[in-house]
Amino acid sequence: MTIAQQKVVTIHYKVVDVDSGEVIDSSEGGQPMTYLHGAQNIIPGLEAALEGKSVGDELEVTIAPEDAYGEYSDERVQKVPMEAFQGVEKVEPGMAFTAQTEHGPINLIVTEVDEAVVTVDANHPLAGKSLQFSVKVESVRDASEEELTHGHVHGEGGHQH
Repeated sequence: MTIAQQKVVTIHYKVVDVDSGEVIDSSEGGQPMTYLHGAQNIIPGLEAALEGKSVGDELEVTIAPEDAYGEYSDERVQKVPMEAFQGVEKVEPGMAFTAQTEHGPINLIVTEVDEAVVTVDANHPLAGKSLQFSVKVESVRDASEEELTHGHVHGEGGHQH
């Protein structure tokens, strides 16, 4: 069976930041990742590279930022009044917050703090980075009706309800 839309795919993987050579994540020594192909459960570039692959296939692929977590945007960096963080004892760089917006929740990372203003960055931490994936396809199966309805995998290696 090959990887295609509406298939449940299990892969072992390693992802490396192309510029720094740093390993960002890996399933080595742990559980493989299982996802529903075609349901936007993984980055578009990796999903496209896996299309048509079969159990046992191994691949090395470099994914450009636009097919991963997007380009870095200076417009997603904002200065916010310290009053917006009422109830937080001490705001420090590196802290993560979720802000509610008219378009839904967004994740923010504090990058700078002074007495009156906090600089926050809404870019994904991997935005602007090219990523090198090493992947081995472990299994491919048909998705259940429930998985298709919910848009994600259930059970072993997937989402638990």
